[in-house]
Amino acid sequence: MKSSPITATSLLVALAACTPGLHPVVGVATPELQSGATASLRSTSHSPRLIPGGGVATDAAPVISEEEAADAVAGLFGPRVEAVERDASAGVAWDIDVSYADKDRVEHYVDRFTGSARAPFTKWLERGTRFEPMIRAKLLAADLPEDLYYLALVESGFDYHAYSRAAAVGMWQFMASTARAVGLRVDWWVDERRDPVKSTDAAIRYLASLKDQFGGSLYLAAAAYNGGSGRVSRGLAQHANALSGVEGDDRFFALAETGYLRAETREYVPQLIAAALVGKYPDRYGMDVEPLPPLTYDSVTVPGGTPLSAIATASGVSLEEVRDLNPQYLRGMTPLGEDAVVRVPTGRGLAFDLRFDELPEEERVAVIGRETTKTRGRLSVMAAAHGYTEKQLAWYNPGLRRASNGLLIGGQTVIIPSRGTLDGALDVADPSVERYGSTTRVAGKSAPTIHKVVSGESLSVIARRYKVTVAKLKQLNNLRSDRIRIGQKLVVKG
Repeated sequence: MKSSPITATSLLVALAACTPGLHPVVGVATPELQSGATASLRSTSHSPRLIPGGGVATDAAPVISEEEAADAVAGLFGPRVEAVERDASAGVAWDIDVSYADKDRVEHYVDRFTGSARAPFTKWLERGTRFEPMIRAKLLAADLPEDLYYLALVESGFDYHAYSRAAAVGMWQFMASTARAVGLRVDWWVDERRDPVKSTDAAIRYLASLKDQFGGSLYLAAAAYNGGSGRVSRGLAQHANALSGVEGDDRFFALAETGYLRAETREYVPQLIAAALVGKYPDRYGMDVEPLPPLTYDSVTVPGGTPLSAIATASGVSLEEVRDLNPQYLRGMTPLGEDAVVRVPTGRGLAFDLRFDELPEEERVAVIGRETTKTRGRLSVMAAAHGYTEKQLAWYNPGLRRASNGLLIGGQTVIIPSRGTLDGALDVADPSVERYGSTTRVAGKSAPTIHKVVSGESLSVIARRYKVTVAKLKQLNNLRSDRIRIGQKLVVKG
């Protein structure tokens, strides 16, 4: 057999030219084609381009004909040429490095995604097809690999309402503090972590900065996205001798082998690689993925305090359709006091302003009244007077002050929402809450001190220990009596 030296450029050019339906952005070979070429593939950054009339070119190579490419493949792989021609999907199609497919943990997750987790994985792939064009276009514009798309699959299964045990939210699973740091709005009324478009922009900004921070390594950046850049940086410094001479994405796997990273972070990159291996070619694993229509919409501007129900009526669509396009608005309304941009189904924005102006005024406002609390009053009584529950009314009145017995302090203003506003609201947790292990804190504030009640303790005993008053303990824990139980966790400071 005629032999030729294997180079990254010749391999990519040859495979691209003889592979029908080549994805326009490429990087590394499939597992079937890795043998003997892994080292070359890992070092390449060329992106072959299809040339009209046949052939392929890269930034580092001239245009060659399909016949020349076939000869090159024959010289490189001999008997494998026939297999490549039989299976067009066996071409070079990933732009993240999947040449680590032979790693044990990657193989484990490939087996899992195609085995025990086959049904949910297929569901995630289908859900992702709605957002895939948007995400890939944004990654490409940011000069990041398009197959980082699969990071959102690993994070949330492309669920923009995903809520983790640590209180990370959205398709890209941002904590509140991190989300704010990358430019997202997170407050009682709006949580842009749930916005698939804005959260994608934020995730890309964050990933780009992490990639730069870690010398261009995508997999160290992905590990930092999951486990924190500080932890990864400290690990690299602490194990600098063990990692001496290790370059690029190999550094992630070398760091993982030291045992320094948390198990979740060690498993994160293998999951990402496995998700890309399976997700890019699901039919290879017998998966039937039914694509969804891509996310499209028109944008319109409405006054502050507009109920989503009014936007739906003016658009001529259901409230659910408007909520689906605007999941960032938590309380069924745009924030008070500021114009807001909202999304409506494609084609519905043309006549929106005219139809919105024609709505009765009572339908166009989210707040139908304001009432003043009475001393020792109950929010439940105020809510019942309007046919609402106490919880529903509390959605529109965060921060109401209460006495130690739980009753309202007098003189406070309570917002009364319209029924249409309430119909569009989400029953979600406080967006500012973040959880670290067994500790819960509000983003931007110091973590509270937690005390676990043991036998023989009372509120007064605990209060003396932490130098606070019993009334303060009851206020911190919303207690209506002095009764506590063994094993109960109490906030004692913060």
